[in-house]
Amino acid sequence: MPPLRSLVVWVPDWPVIALARAGEVAADAPVAVIANNAVTACSAAARAEGVRRGQRRRDAQARCARLTVVPADEDRDHRMFAPVVAAVEERAPNVQILRAGLCVLKARGPARFYGGEEEAAAVLREAVTALGVADVRVGAGDGPFTAEQAARATTVAQPVRIVPPGAAADFLAPLPVTVLEDPQLAHLLARLGVHTLGGFAGMPAERLGERLGPQGLRLHDLAAGRDGSEVRPRTPPPELEREVWFDPPVELAEQVAFGMRVVAEEFIARLDGMRLVCTELRVECETERGERSERVWLHPGTFDAAAVVDRVRWQLAESTALSAGVSRVRISPEAVDAASAHAPALFGGGGEEKVHHALSRVQAMLGHRSVLTPTVAGGRWLEERQVLVPWGDRAVHDRDPGSPWPGSLPAPLPATVFPQTPVVQVRDASGDPVVVDGRGMLTAPPARLLAEGRERGILSWAGPWPIAEREWDAARRRLAHRFQVVDDRQCAWLLVCEDGQWSAEARYD
Repeated sequence: MPPLRSLVVWVPDWPVIALARAGEVAADAPVAVIANNAVTACSAAARAEGVRRGQRRRDAQARCARLTVVPADEDRDHRMFAPVVAAVEERAPNVQILRAGLCVLKARGPARFYGGEEEAAAVLREAVTALGVADVRVGAGDGPFTAEQAARATTVAQPVRIVPPGAAADFLAPLPVTVLEDPQLAHLLARLGVHTLGGFAGMPAERLGERLGPQGLRLHDLAAGRDGSEVRPRTPPPELEREVWFDPPVELAEQVAFGMRVVAEEFIARLDGMRLVCTELRVECETERGERSERVWLHPGTFDAAAVVDRVRWQLAESTALSAGVSRVRISPEAVDAASAHAPALFGGGGEEKVHHALSRVQAMLGHRSVLTPTVAGGRWLEERQVLVPWGDRAVHDRDPGSPWPGSLPAPLPATVFPQTPVVQVRDASGDPVVVDGRGMLTAPPARLLAEGRERGILSWAGPWPIAEREWDAARRRLAHRFQVVDDRQCAWLLVCEDGQWSAEARYD
């Protein structure tokens, strides 16, 4: 039985395109995506300066001094590729994602519907290019492997390649064995003097089975154009979002909230019917003038219909981007989870659920920013690491806590952080002030600490640990030294000496 005809849609350099579509890099910038210290994808601007796939990171940076290096992120690539797959599925169903940027479908249905494989390929290309993706390639052949190699054999000028039925072996014969993506096999065949798929396909299958086993026989069939792989289409994600249009547009947030009640109940009922719960909600509002407000709301428990309506009301009340009547509101789940993982929240039991409902009621009565919760951000100073966010909001920090912060305090951190650092005095055994000299050394061992209106003896101390910030900026540069001190009452302090003045940054309770 001959292999089934397949269509492959391929977007070259998709990881780089995904970065640009996510707004992380400029579309025309020289960019390289790195995995295992090697280039896995690069932009056209980077290739123009000599960067290639498979290069080591250092070699790529040597070729292009302006190169932007970004670590590979499969989640980002697949997330940005989802609209492309959805656009293909609108023209032809039953799509299988081989990897981000590459998908395959059976050619028989689309070819019959659109009048041929060439016509079906043109329709699929048009569907993807309509999303703003300029370079889209399509290949067709006997089986997914031949169709993929046909797509990779295309050019910008000729973006479609159709391998006629029964011609797969002749088409594949001159291709290098590396396209099989098996480095060990490629190395073995190179030692035997075999460098093309045609040479590999001409080797006796019996001897290959003895040496390479079932995997070797499968690759041998691919090289000979005998691809028995089946297209396994994905199950499209359910349509969970809901949308409301207001005609005529409404001016008041309460009017919008009233109109959203039934839709919010339908939204929650749809999730319940699928045994899902919404943990992050996206709300999009649009006015009659085309102004947009979009926000993702994080809920400590799970969203119910009342919580959805409240989020819409608060967003309209706080948004400064909306200056006209609201014409459209769209709600969709940004993140969902299995209902079993949130069983206490579904049935309203447990202490955490009571706290959540109490804080949500206070928030509904006094305003969205009336209930704040502390989160930890990045930074060198303890005070700047504590950021208050409204109850139920996602914590988005300008200072990433996961980034390295040279000079930051390691764990364990103090329990009490003073919002306004109190001034203290540190003296030596003779009663003279102790300071840090220009070489970063103490003028004398500290013996007495005057803090909170009380003089204390110092039993032990450690430091100094310098913190230097913005040394290149004469107006904003800062140099300070941290110390840990234990007084005679067994109380541990975190002290800072800056410009000869001492202050208490925190206390270890």
